[in-house]
Amino acid sequence: MSVFWKNQLKNHTRIRWQSLTLCMGISQKHTANTVKYRIKEFRAMHFSNLKSNFRKPAGSQTLKWLLGWHDEKRPKSPATGIVIPYMYNDGQGLRRATADTLTWIGQASFLIQLGGKNLLIDPVLSRSLGFIRRNSPPGLDWPALPKPDAVFITHNHRDHMDAPTLKRLGSEPVYVVPKGLGHWFRHNGFSRVIEMGWWQQEEIEGLDVTFVPAEHWSRRSLTDINTSWWGGYVIARNGLCIYHSGDTGWFDGFSGIAERFPNIHAAMLPVGAYAPRWFMRAQHIDPEEAVKAFRILGAKQFIGMHWGTFKLSDEPLDEPMHVLPLIWEKEELERQRLESGVLGKTLRLDKLV
Repeated sequence: MSVFWKNQLKNHTRIRWQSLTLCMGISQKHTANTVKYRIKEFRAMHFSNLKSNFRKPAGSQTLKWLLGWHDEKRPKSPATGIVIPYMYNDGQGLRRATADTLTWIGQASFLIQLGGKNLLIDPVLSRSLGFIRRNSPPGLDWPALPKPDAVFITHNHRDHMDAPTLKRLGSEPVYVVPKGLGHWFRHNGFSRVIEMGWWQQEEIEGLDVTFVPAEHWSRRSLTDINTSWWGGYVIARNGLCIYHSGDTGWFDGFSGIAERFPNIHAAMLPVGAYAPRWFMRAQHIDPEEAVKAFRILGAKQFIGMHWGTFKLSDEPLDEPMHVLPLIWEKEELERQRLESGVLGKTLRLDKLV
């Protein structure tokens, strides 16, 4: 085998192994100084999706993907070089902000300023997740980050729940987590923890918060699959309503969310980590499905997320920002309603369409 093909095979396998180990708890370097997650009281507690026919890829499918078998023949990204849009943000305006804002930090991480409160969703500011390196800088780095009042976690996969980031944020904020995850937080020194189940509503920091379903799964080690829930959040105040889906495959739950929340102003939806479809479809929507979900939700503004940060799947890292406008145009949606994602860019929620 030539050196070229050896390198191709090496890169091919590395990407798949990174994605696999991210969810299996063997990629994190920083767990030695924290109390390990023990789930003894949750041994009989296993969570499932809304539809009973959900199937996470079987071990044989995972092996086929890891080894590069059954690859899809798919068009390449039109980009010749990968550059993720980035806007420098020193946080000065955010610390003085009186308006409601939204800033993309990367992957599924956002800073939301609502009603004078600073909220973080799925914060990941680490330069790597173990040996999985970050491919773009955080839209808000530590010096720019306002002090958070509350931190929301959608599920326990490591690109959404990063132990070093949480440790640095400290125990002062309120941590809002899916049911089954409170044990991990309390055993790691976080005392202000609120666990939520699907459709549960709480008033948190003066905000109306609802934990809503998603089509996914949870795992942080070899022994804790689906012992904590996964989902998204709808956060509302004075008529302003935002939705963060977390990771999700396609499911009928989008209609249920739209029915309960008919006036969503901004919908943060995942548009990356979707290829190959035979492997990713059950757990990650693709850009076309994300736009379809947006239409069902009836939201005013589309915010693309979960792309351009960690290389976890087969599509080019920058593909979502190229294909989204094409899908948008095909669906004849107003261009100003699409925000495919610029790291560090702050949006005024009261200025959305």
